[in-house]
Amino acid sequence: MENTIAILCIDDELDMEMLIKQKFRKNIRNNEYSFVFAQNGLHALEQLDQHPEICLVLSDINMPEMDGLTFLSKLKERKNHEIKTVMVSAYGDMDNIRTAMNRGAFDFITKPINFDDMEITIKKTIDEIELLKKFQRDRDNLVSIQKDLSIANDIQQSMLPKKYPAFPDRTDFDLHGVVQPAKTVGGDLYDYFLLDDDHLFFMVGDVSDKGISAALFMAITKSLIKTNFSGVNNPNMVDEIMKINRVLSQDNDALMFVTIFVCVLNLKTGEVNYVDGGHERPLILREGKKVEVFEKITGLPICVDASFPYKQYQFNIQPGDSIILYSDGLEDAKNPAGERRTIQPSIDILESLEPNLTSGQINEKLLNEVNSYINTADQFDDITILTVNYYGNK
Repeated sequence: MENTIAILCIDDELDMEMLIKQKFRKNIRNNEYSFVFAQNGLHALEQLDQHPEICLVLSDINMPEMDGLTFLSKLKERKNHEIKTVMVSAYGDMDNIRTAMNRGAFDFITKPINFDDMEITIKKTIDEIELLKKFQRDRDNLVSIQKDLSIANDIQQSMLPKKYPAFPDRTDFDLHGVVQPAKTVGGDLYDYFLLDDDHLFFMVGDVSDKGISAALFMAITKSLIKTNFSGVNNPNMVDEIMKINRVLSQDNDALMFVTIFVCVLNLKTGEVNYVDGGHERPLILREGKKVEVFEKITGLPICVDASFPYKQYQFNIQPGDSIILYSDGLEDAKNPAGERRTIQPSIDILESLEPNLTSGQINEKLLNEVNSYINTADQFDDITILTVNYYGNK
C-alpha cells in the first residue's frame, strides 16, 4: 500500500519475528506497517536491495557475520538519508549505543525490550520520516515552481523589446527601456514601435499586483496594446484605449487594474499626443538640463471602470529634449531604514548628466542610483524606465 510504512527488523533471535508480528498485528492488518526480517547485517543489506520501500530499520547491535555497527557503516555508505535506524542493545551497552548514534542511528531502545517503549519509539521515528518526506516534497515543489518561474521570466522578457539600439538607422531619436522585477516575474511593461516614418508609439504600464498573476495580466495588456496600435498610421488613441479597457474589464474577477501612459510622438514636429491611465508623471529633461515634472491631467487606470471616457492630451518637446517614463517602483523604493526614495533623486541625476548621453546610458545611471539607495533592503516593487531622446533634425 502507498501509505504503508515498511520496517526492516534485524535480529538473530528467531522468536523476535513472532513477537513483532504479535505486537503490531493490528497495524499490519490495517496496512499501517509492513515488516521485513533479517538475521544479520549482511542479510539486511540484501533485504534493502529487494525492498526499496523500507524507510525504518530496527537493528540489534550484537549479531553474527555482520553486527549492527558494521551494518550502520555500510548503510551510511549508501547515502540513503531517508532511512532512519533505531538500534537495540543491552541496557549497560552504552559504549556501543554511543558509537551507533555517532554513526547515524536516529534513536535506540534497550534490552530487555519493552514493546510499549518500542511502539512509542517507532511512532516518533515515523513522525521524523514523514517530516523529512514533507520537507523533500516541499523542496521538490519549490524547485519545480522556480523552474516554472524561470521559464515564465524568459517568456515575459522575450515579450519586451530589448534590442538596442532599437532603430539604428534613425538619427532623429533614440530610446531605451528596462524592467527590473521585484520578483522573478513582474507586472510592469513597456513597448515602442514606429507607426510610420514620422510617428513613434511608446508607453509604460504597471499592473496592480505582483508575481505570476501580474505577469499574465501584463502579457495580455501588452498584446492588446500592440494589436490595437501597430500598423495604424493615425490611430484614434482614445478609441483604442477605451476598447482595450472594455476587453480587459471583462471577467476581471481578481479586480486587477493597470496604470498606463501611452504616447505618440510626431518625429517631425516634436508634438506628443498622449492618454494617461492613472500613471506616474513623466519627467521631461530639456536641452538646457532643466527637468520638468510633467503636470499631467490624469485618468483612471485600465479596468477600474469599463466605460470610463478617456481623453487625449498634447504637449511639445524640442530637439535635444528627453522624455522619461517610469513606474512607481522608481520613486517608492525604500532604503534599509524604510525611507521612501521619492522622485527628487532622479531629477537631481538628470540635471547633473554630462551632455550627449544615449537613452541607455541615462537609464543605467537612474537604475544604478535607485539600486544603491535600496542597498540591502528588499525591492518590493517592479522598477521600469523608458527614456526617449528626441533629436529632430539637429
